[in-house]
Amino acid sequence: MAKRLHDTVTVKRFYTEFAGELGLRLIAGAGGLQRIIREPAINRPGLVLTGFTRYFAYKRIQVIGNAEAHYLRSLDPAERLKRYRLLYSKPIPCVVFSRNLRPDADLVRLTEQRDVPLLQCPLITMQFINRATMALESLFAPRCTELGSMVDILGIGVLIRGESGIGKSESVLALIERGYSLVSDDATRFTLVDGHRLVGTSPELTRGYMEVRGIGILNVGAMFGVRSVRLSKELDLVVTLKPWEEVPDVDRLGMEQEYTEILGQKVPHITLPVRPGRDLARLIEVAALHIKLVQSGHNPAKEMNNQLLSLMAKERRL
Repeated sequence: MAKRLHDTVTVKRFYTEFAGELGLRLIAGAGGLQRIIREPAINRPGLVLTGFTRYFAYKRIQVIGNAEAHYLRSLDPAERLKRYRLLYSKPIPCVVFSRNLRPDADLVRLTEQRDVPLLQCPLITMQFINRATMALESLFAPRCTELGSMVDILGIGVLIRGESGIGKSESVLALIERGYSLVSDDATRFTLVDGHRLVGTSPELTRGYMEVRGIGILNVGAMFGVRSVRLSKELDLVVTLKPWEEVPDVDRLGMEQEYTEILGQKVPHITLPVRPGRDLARLIEVAALHIKLVQSGHNPAKEMNNQLLSLMAKERRL
């Protein structure tokens, strides 16, 4: 069962996760890092700095570029401070100076008084807006945690689910030994990207590790090489392992594709009955290859059924 996450996007979270990528540096206002970013977009407050506040998008990160900085420098100090106060009159999340522009002392003092994070970035303004918007979209994307292990089998992302002790870890370990990659063990985090793509990854603490009963914690990358671990993968198939006696109606043909839902998206689903002697890893591998074939436009069950119908029609004509 998936557990939906409702993470609040704060300035601290944005800064912590993307400071390196965007080159962000905190100048002042550290006391306001818990301010909430309510919209996944960036605003250039040029009109606000001229005194027009009717359509001020204050819920977004505010960026000061060359145009805004040069305009502010053209004002006398008293008027400039007045415009700063107007900008800070709304609960904005933070202010970012692009191009490594330096804020003046009046803004730094006001920032510390109001506890509004003030950041500096080396990127030109449009580069910062584009990259920061993409970063915010990833932070605002719907997320959930699904119990199960995820592997990459020849480009097919497979989530393996099942009750404790049914053989998930043994199957994943066997797949890794065959040259495939581990994405996550036991619990997988999914993010809905672009409104339709489910991308799975591992919690940071357990990334690259597996727990195998009777052995303990394994470092997969150290044992099988760096190719045995993948940071993220789009989900293509969910395989649920169930005891044989709990699956009374075993699908022998595969005429109708079964689906399961994660974050509102339908994902192809296969139930594999488990009993002693079955090579689960091999079956999961074949299931992934089968889905890859179906996605390319070939459905063996339907093709065989069409051939059978054609043969029966031919015999009736004779």
